[in-house]
Amino acid sequence: MTSYLDYTVGEPLADTRAPGGPIEGRWDQRRFEAKLVNPANRRGRTVIVVGTGLAGGAAGATLAEQGYRVVQFCFQDSPRRAHSIAAQGGINAAKNYRNDGDSIRRLFYDTVKGGDFRARESNVHRLAQVSVEIIDQCVAQGVPFAREYGGLLDTRSFGGVQVSRTFYARGQTGQQLLLGAYQALSRQIAAGNVELHARTEMLDLLVVDGRARGIVARDLVTGEVSTHLADAVVLATGGYGNVFHLSTNAKNSNATAIWRAHRRGAHFANPCFTQIHPTCIPRSGDHQSKLTLMSESLRNDGRIWVPRLAGDSRPASEIPEHERDYYLERIYPSFGNLVPRDIASRAAKNVCDEGRGVGPGGQGVYLDFADAIARLGRAAVEARYGNLFEMYQRITAEDPYRVPMRIYPAIHYTMGGLWVDYDLQTTVPGLFAIGEANFSDHGANRLGASALMQGLADGYFVLPPTLADYLARTPLDPVPADHPELDSVVGEVTQRLERILAVDGDRTADSFHRELGDLLWNECGMARTEAGLRKALGRIPELRAEFWRRIKVPGGGAELNQALEKANRLVDYFELAELMCLDALHREESCGGHFRTESRTPEGEAARRDEEFSYAAAWEFAGGGPPVLHREQLEFEYVHPTQRSYT
Repeated sequence: MTSYLDYTVGEPLADTRAPGGPIEGRWDQRRFEAKLVNPANRRGRTVIVVGTGLAGGAAGATLAEQGYRVVQFCFQDSPRRAHSIAAQGGINAAKNYRNDGDSIRRLFYDTVKGGDFRARESNVHRLAQVSVEIIDQCVAQGVPFAREYGGLLDTRSFGGVQVSRTFYARGQTGQQLLLGAYQALSRQIAAGNVELHARTEMLDLLVVDGRARGIVARDLVTGEVSTHLADAVVLATGGYGNVFHLSTNAKNSNATAIWRAHRRGAHFANPCFTQIHPTCIPRSGDHQSKLTLMSESLRNDGRIWVPRLAGDSRPASEIPEHERDYYLERIYPSFGNLVPRDIASRAAKNVCDEGRGVGPGGQGVYLDFADAIARLGRAAVEARYGNLFEMYQRITAEDPYRVPMRIYPAIHYTMGGLWVDYDLQTTVPGLFAIGEANFSDHGANRLGASALMQGLADGYFVLPPTLADYLARTPLDPVPADHPELDSVVGEVTQRLERILAVDGDRTADSFHRELGDLLWNECGMARTEAGLRKALGRIPELRAEFWRRIKVPGGGAELNQALEKANRLVDYFELAELMCLDALHREESCGGHFRTESRTPEGEAARRDEEFSYAAAWEFAGGGPPVLHREQLEFEYVHPTQRSYT
C-alpha cells in the first residue's frame, strides 16, 4: 500500500512549451509556431473528450467543427446537465466597456495577485488575452447576457478587483454559457462528427507505448466495461471538491478520471489548493448531502455583517445599526465586501470563532440587502438577483427581501489538478487536461467569475491549436484491439469493482465518505496545522482499511448500481485525500486557499514564504512507494510578489 507519510524529491520540472519574449506576444508566437493538420488529414484523427461541461463541450464542438472525429463521454443523461450549469455570477473579460480602467494587463495583474503569486505568468496573461474573444464567441451563439438600457452588454464587479468586468445573465450565467456550448456540440453530434456516450463513466486511462491512446469506461445503465481508442485523450472532468463530501459541487462530480490518469503517470499539481467560497447557505445538519452556493455577485449590493458583541442572539431586525460590525468594510476599506474569496472566507470564520456568528450553531454571517433595496428599489434588485433570492427562500423558508441572508464558507473550487504545460498537455504524452481538471491558471486562489473564463478559453481557443501541434508532430500507429495493455487495464478495473462487491459488509459508501469529508474539513479545510495534518495522514489509511473490510454495496455490477459508483469513486478519494494532506503538510507557508496557522502576519493574514515555496508542487505516483515531488519554479517578470493588501 502506498504511504503518504513521507515523500521523495525528484528532478525539477519545467514548462518547455511556454515561449519567451514579451509576454504580450507569447500566445500569438506559440500559435504561429504550432504545426497544423490539414483538413483532409483531420478526418483520420480521433480524439476522446471526457466531460461535457464548458471546457469539454467547447472542446468537443470546436474539434469536431475542424474536422476531427470526436468521441465524447459524460456520466449525465445529457451533456447539458454538466455541473457548469450551476455557475451563477458571471464570466470575466477585459473588454473595458465601462471605461473604468480595465485592460488585458489589469486582468492579468488581478489574477496573478488574486492567486497569491502561485500561478504562471504566461498562462494567466494568455487567459486574460483570450477573454475578450470569449464574449464575442458567446454573443454570436446567442447567449443572453444582461444588457444596459441602451443595448450594450452590462457588467458588474466581483471579488478581488476594482473594475466592472464580469458579464452575466442574471444568476444563470453558467447555464446560458453551457447551453451555447451544448448547441454547438449538438450540431456536431447531428452531423455525425461527435460520437456521444452519455451515462458512461471513465474508470481508467489506456497508455500504450508511453502515450495516452484511450480510456476504459463503464456504461452506468448496463454495467458493461469497454475500451475506447483514439490518437489523443482530453480530460475535462472538473475538480475534486467532493472529496470533502459536503461541497457546492453536484453530487456525481468526482475525481476518478484525473486520479486514474495520475496513477498512469500524469503528475498531480498543488492538490492542497482548494477554494473555500464565502457565500454559501450554512450547513443545517448531518443529514445534508451537499451545500448550496449563493453567487459571489450578491456581494456587489449585499453588505456582510455580524453583531458587535459575542452571544447576541437577537433577530437581525432588532440589532440597531451601531451594534453591527460590517467587518469586511472595516478591515479592508478599499475593497470592502468585494475582497477575494480566501480573505472573505477566513474573515467569516474568524468572527464566528469569536462567538459572533448568527443562526444555528453560530456558523453564519449576514448578507444584507436592506440598503440596496432602499437605494435601488426592490424591482432593480429583483432584476439582478431574482432567481438567487427565490432559490434561497425555497431552501431556507426565509425571504431575503425582508430579512438578511445567512451565509458561511464552504468547499467550492479546486485550484489543484493535473500538471499541464503551456499546451495543456500532462506529463503523459497525448493526454490533455482542460478547465478545472488542470492546475494552470489560478495559483492558490481563484478570483470569482474566472472559472467560466478558463473553461471556455481552454476549450474554444487554447486546446485546438496545441492539440493539432501534438497530432501533427507525432507518428501514431493504430492500436490493435487485442493489444495486451487493453486486457491488462480492463482486468484491473473489473477486479476492483468485483472486490468492492465481494466485501458485503455493514457500512455504506456515504457513511465512509462523510467521515472522510469531516476529517478533511477539520484538518485540511479553511485552516491547517502540522498536528492536524499529521492526524489526518494517520487516520485516512485506517479508514481506507476499514472500507475494505466493511463496505456494503447491494446489487451487482452488470446493472444500474449507484452504490457501486459511489464506492468506486471513494477508493480514489482515499488516496487523493492523503496526497492533499501531504501537500498541505510539506508547504509550510500560507498562501491563498492554503492557510497554515503557523504562518501568518501579525495582523493574522496569510504569510507566504516566497524564497522557499515559490513553485508548483507536481506529485508523481510511485506505485508502492512514497510519492515523488517535482518542483516547477515560478518566475515573475511582470507582477512582482508582494504582500497582498486589500485595505
